[in-house]
Amino acid sequence: MTYASVIVDVPAKQTDRVFDYEIPDKWEGFIQPGMRVVVPFGPRQIQGFVVGLKETTSVKKTRPISNLIDISPILTQELLQLAQWLRDHTLCFTISAFQAMLPAALKAKYEKWIIVRDRRKLPPHLELFFDSSDRTRFEDFEGTGHYRLIKQLIDDEILEVYYEVKDKLSKKTVKVIVLSATKDELKEAKKNISARAQAQHCLIDFFLETGKKRIEKKQLLEELQIGTSAIGALVKLDILQEVDDERYRDPYAHREFAKSEPLALTSQQQEAISPILSSIENEKHEGYVMFGVTGSGKTEVYMQAVDAVLKKGKEAIVLVPEISLTPQMVNRFKSRFGSDVAVMHSGLGMGEKYDEWRKIHRKEVKVVVGARSAIFAPFENVGIIIIDEEHETSYKQEDTPRYHARDIAMERGRFHRCPVVLGSATPTLETFARASKGVYHLLTMDKRMSDQGMPTVEIVDMREELREGNRSMFSRDLLEKLQIRLERGEQSVLFLNKRGYSSFVMCRDCGYVVECPHCDISLTYHRISNMLKCHYCGYEEQVHASCPSCDSDHFRFFGTGTQKVEEELTKLLPSARVIRMDVDTTSKKGSHEKLLQQFGDRKADILLGTQMIAKGLDFPQVTLVGVLTADTMLNIPDFRSSEKTFQLLTQVSGRAGRHVLPGEVVIQTYSPEHYSVELASTHDYLGFYQKEMLLRKSHQYPPFYYLALVTVTHQELTKVVTVTERITSYLSGQLSKEAVILGPVSSPIARIKDRYRYQCIIKYKREPNLHQALKNVVEKYQSQMDQEKLAIHIDLNPYMLM
Repeated sequence: MTYASVIVDVPAKQTDRVFDYEIPDKWEGFIQPGMRVVVPFGPRQIQGFVVGLKETTSVKKTRPISNLIDISPILTQELLQLAQWLRDHTLCFTISAFQAMLPAALKAKYEKWIIVRDRRKLPPHLELFFDSSDRTRFEDFEGTGHYRLIKQLIDDEILEVYYEVKDKLSKKTVKVIVLSATKDELKEAKKNISARAQAQHCLIDFFLETGKKRIEKKQLLEELQIGTSAIGALVKLDILQEVDDERYRDPYAHREFAKSEPLALTSQQQEAISPILSSIENEKHEGYVMFGVTGSGKTEVYMQAVDAVLKKGKEAIVLVPEISLTPQMVNRFKSRFGSDVAVMHSGLGMGEKYDEWRKIHRKEVKVVVGARSAIFAPFENVGIIIIDEEHETSYKQEDTPRYHARDIAMERGRFHRCPVVLGSATPTLETFARASKGVYHLLTMDKRMSDQGMPTVEIVDMREELREGNRSMFSRDLLEKLQIRLERGEQSVLFLNKRGYSSFVMCRDCGYVVECPHCDISLTYHRISNMLKCHYCGYEEQVHASCPSCDSDHFRFFGTGTQKVEEELTKLLPSARVIRMDVDTTSKKGSHEKLLQQFGDRKADILLGTQMIAKGLDFPQVTLVGVLTADTMLNIPDFRSSEKTFQLLTQVSGRAGRHVLPGEVVIQTYSPEHYSVELASTHDYLGFYQKEMLLRKSHQYPPFYYLALVTVTHQELTKVVTVTERITSYLSGQLSKEAVILGPVSSPIARIKDRYRYQCIIKYKREPNLHQALKNVVEKYQSQMDQEKLAIHIDLNPYMLM
């Protein structure tokens, strides 16, 4: 008898280990590691992942596996190992690591089908199952003993597995009419069909004249201008068959990608790519930091490196930060590598994501371009991993498992012995420090591909503007430059570091601010719906005409939002055509791409937007970039706020003058003397790096120290405080004197969704006991977490301290 070691889908400490189950005889030789199965667990049936097979077990009484969820492994051997690594490094449960690796569609309900790919090689005794169609349900083989044979035929690509995902997610299929008669049989049938059945004659003539064996039903009906009853009649006579043919939902099907050829590399690009090509050739794992200014041609280097990998018959994973980069990035990769590219990002529908994942799983593509989760692409022969804009915080997953895509990339790179390239004009301090120490290789590209050089940057002190009576959100300088661009027919980009119409609503008489009743945060005003919304829990309410606290009519909106800026722009520059891009205007699927397309087609003069326009955009006619609120991030209680401000200003400035026309940047700020604003204006990353490193060292922050954040949440404040105090005092006893523990203290946002939040931060250099101590904390409170809805979140590399 063979046994399967299974990780069951119960995310708890006691169940975070393998359980042995018998493999019933009918599935002997069929079940493999990486498949999901249904197993009895206590009184219920639950899902589990098979992680290994064995001949013997030390368990006295084993129970058999009840059912199969997958017909072929959905996780590779490497991903099964990676889950263990993820469990140890992020302190999550193994099952949570597995779930993070699967596309959401595979967590939905679906039916399992077996499809014939090559009928000629199908064994005769299986013909019965595919008598009337090219597909049959997997359950139809129950009790036949054919499982081993099916597995062999799947491996030989004679049969194929296909999941019909439920939840409005069924595979996209089209009706196809298949000819199942010979030419002679067609001629014979034509003689026997009544002359009045003209449509049937018409159908037979079509197949006789064209020689076609299959055609889409819709196309056939349109071409012959006949009704469906004629097809039905010939199906009854066994002359035709009507089958469902699967189509991938291709999110880019409506787009033509003109084939692009590799460009000649500049000497700097050539220097950068040489060591990467050498690593690819020698199959050596190395970490590279491609430190290239905006517009230096990093993407071309990526694509030529990917090309080298494909020529070796290997695969490539390219990560880009969330949706903001995909339209132009996808365009570049699709036009270079065509149908070899799968794209995975949050702008796709669930079914589209599943189809893209399936292309990777079935080895139909060689390159995946995607956001954070694409790092788990089930490739088995990876030749390069590229993380573009590696400083982006969206590469960090903020819920369990709290991984950083860069760490997963390095781990997979080690496994596949392949290079990992981290590209950015403003690398994170941690990454650049590693490159300076030689842990990663530094590749520098400090010249733009166009001969223009970097745009000139001007800093405007908004306090001066106020003193001189300018109460507008546009400085006189910026307005004048916008006017000049309109007259010249050039384009401008305006960047605002927030969304919504205005930040909050406040009474000018008593100071009352409307807050969310469930979170300790003010509500944001959205003008389109005339509602106040909470960006944390989704609560919304109508806007009051007067102050709920003192009835005063001086109840006003404070702060600046994109809608407000757009309104003022149209007043000051009535002839300007403005496209606004923020969360509200891009919430519809495809709207992001559509708006950028309009701007690229010169249908607007000004692109106004939030963070999503800061990165990756490349428009030849953009010669002016205006930053309206450069310092909003500087006031956030986060030790990375200066770094994030510097990165953002550098990225936004990089959108100007990328081609023939020279670019200008205007940065409006209330703190012009802040070093992150000053150094961003001169594009001086190295100066910023040195200044920031001194501060980080003196305050004991990364990269000099590691951080761990423990957050406790519960509906009762006293409970949260007590538990956090106990955890802090326990950790103090377990860690060395060198470790610094800050807290317990209320989180910067003290309550979200009616749950109070307390935290403690641990700063450390080397703490061999830390992982075990944190595991002990979770174990100790496990029962309370299950019964009393207490939650303890541990983040070993926090990017959000809020």
